[in-house]
Amino acid sequence: MGLSFLEGNEAVAWGAVSAGCRFFAGYPITPATSIFTKMMELLPSRGGVCLQGEDEIASIGYCLGAAMAGMKVMTATSGPGISLCSEQISFAIGSEIPIVIVDVQRLGPSTGSPTLGADGDIQFLRWGNSGGLPSIVLAPTDVIDCYLLTIHAFNLSETYRCPVFLASNKEIGQTRESLDIDRIRLPKRIGRKKIRHTAPFQPFAVANRNLVPDFLPIGSEIIVRQTSSTHGADGYITTDTKTIGSFRKRLLDKLNLEVDRFSYHTSILPAGSEALIITYGVTAKAALEAQAILQEQGCAVALLILKTLFPVPCKLILKTSEPYRRVIVLEMNLGQYVREIERLLTGKKVDWFGRMDGSLLRPCEIIEAVNG
Repeated sequence: MGLSFLEGNEAVAWGAVSAGCRFFAGYPITPATSIFTKMMELLPSRGGVCLQGEDEIASIGYCLGAAMAGMKVMTATSGPGISLCSEQISFAIGSEIPIVIVDVQRLGPSTGSPTLGADGDIQFLRWGNSGGLPSIVLAPTDVIDCYLLTIHAFNLSETYRCPVFLASNKEIGQTRESLDIDRIRLPKRIGRKKIRHTAPFQPFAVANRNLVPDFLPIGSEIIVRQTSSTHGADGYITTDTKTIGSFRKRLLDKLNLEVDRFSYHTSILPAGSEALIITYGVTAKAALEAQAILQEQGCAVALLILKTLFPVPCKLILKTSEPYRRVIVLEMNLGQYVREIERLLTGKKVDWFGRMDGSLLRPCEIIEAVNG
């Protein structure tokens, strides 16, 4: 594709196609609609399907059906749409259905301000399902991340049979940047494993170390059962407490025990720093500029940009923050991820700076927060 001038949403669409996505369903919503329109342009010529559901509930339902039939799928929406998707997200978690869900966040709550950005859905993406079981949440900082993390998202959804969220926002999704896809070092694409089984097939029986069951598509010659209710390895509903407890623990462990394998991040840790900035999303750009200005002023400050938010990359955060006396957490919300940092770094001074009023954090404000 070569050098292109793309907005973040377009880069997400290109990343999805590069990852092998061949089914997209969505409903127009600002500021995510350009993902939908780009997928409408890209998929048909590649033998894929792009369709508009009557709402977000139907759209994610179409995606889950296509995923169960063996396709790689994606949907994209914003805060109000994510709220509507909650029941289907729970279904995908409990029934281990691979899907990539892009949330181009806007200022909430409710319909909020469609043309203003924020990172106000971060905790919802982790806890917005019945049962509270984990999913994977990745956070891009720019157009390159939108492309690359989308590919990672598909790989992770296939590897762990789970929903993977891309927590973008209006500022990232609708900002154009130069992108040379041919120069990006891409991860190996992970496809749907072709498993050979004879009947009867147990769709949730685990036979590998990463606690993920084999997958067979619905509609194949071998019967595959799928249900949103509590089930055993055979897919039948169960009330056996031992089976239920073991199943829930596996859903928890298959992600929490593996997060070190996908703790994506960027860190700049100059010598002599006493303070560490931790941030994510579009605020990373302002933090990078603030760090450079402080460095010129003779005030070294370290920077950790998290691109995996959930499961919380505990080892990464603990190891990176160990040498520093003080940690400053920057967010475009009223303090959602700082809670995760505070519970990990109980012996350190943790300060928070952020806002959720539709404006971006500026480098000069970050410098004031560091010097304050």
